[in-house]
Amino acid sequence: MLTAPTTALYTDLSSYYNLMCAEIDYSAQSECIRRLHQIFGNGGKQHLDLACGTGPHVRHFIDSGYQSQGLDINQPMLDIAKLHCPEAEFSLQDMANFTVEQPLDLITCFLYSIHYSDGIEKLKQCIASVHHALNVGGIFCFNAVEKKMIINNSFAKFQLAHEDSQFTFSSGWDYCGEGERQSLIVNIEKTTEQISQSWQDEHAMVAVGFEQLKQLLAPYFEVQMFEHDYDKILAWNGKSGNAIFTCVKI
Repeated sequence: MLTAPTTALYTDLSSYYNLMCAEIDYSAQSECIRRLHQIFGNGGKQHLDLACGTGPHVRHFIDSGYQSQGLDINQPMLDIAKLHCPEAEFSLQDMANFTVEQPLDLITCFLYSIHYSDGIEKLKQCIASVHHALNVGGIFCFNAVEKKMIINNSFAKFQLAHEDSQFTFSSGWDYCGEGERQSLIVNIEKTTEQISQSWQDEHAMVAVGFEQLKQLLAPYFEVQMFEHDYDKILAWNGKSGNAIFTCVKI
């Protein structure tokens, strides 16, 4: 078997994104947040998905009766999203400093993308931007990981066949144990006719503890935390390292 050298993964992941996320249950995630919005929200249907990628969550919210839109910093991703959701508006913006034309009732940020804020100051800006964009009683829902409970070198891994190639995808967190920076490490291996290629990438992300995160949210929102289980709505048990935050605009 011939093997190509391992290289840094190029910035544009759009061509691989849907394959990398093939095992994600977008429907279950969207439905869980829709139920939380029914319980805690203001009854409105204006929705924005931050870091929307190729738009799978936007698609589910539209199909559930929302006027949904998406935001991302990657234009190729947004181009694919527009094909999936031609009725939705998509904007090329940084979620730390975004604006909207009219107030929203629900803002979501799935797949731990809140950590893409890359630093506490950026995270503060993101929270303030979300608060400004929401109607009174609007909801901000996202999932997050507690930095103190990150297990380095623990990778989620899966394989799939696509066209004439076999792909192996793996990803995992890395945190040095102090400071406000953690990394998301992504690996892709592609084998076609016994020729293998591999790419690696490391994304700088914000590391934050849950108590610190609640303090950052407190001036703007009433915060509820739930277990990271999209099939059941369960209060966070105070021990698990992943949680769903549901934040109601004060």
